[in-house]
Amino acid sequence: MNKIEFAKRIAARLSISQREALTFIGTYENILADALIDEGMMVSQGFGTFTLWSQSERPGRNPKTGIPVTIPSRNSVKFKPGKGLLEYLNSKGKRKD
Repeated sequence: MNKIEFAKRIAARLSISQREALTFIGTYENILADALIDEGMMVSQGFGTFTLWSQSERPGRNPKTGIPVTIPSRNSVKFKPGKGLLEYLNSKGKRKD
């Protein structure tokens, strides 16, 4: 699912316009990013926890040339699903593969 499809579902469930749903999603993303920067994590009880983590500088190789390079350190995000989300996924959320 992409952002537009997500906005359409939110709009339908909340009886709001797609534009309002996109505004909501954008605001949620900004607040999440701010919380990660300010506090290092954001907990949504029952849904999961987003945690900021720093990936260290490390050696690597350019895949085209094979020349060794240093991959710079960077921040990334880990997500740990909450109990409520896992229970939902393992009961109602059965996928048809």
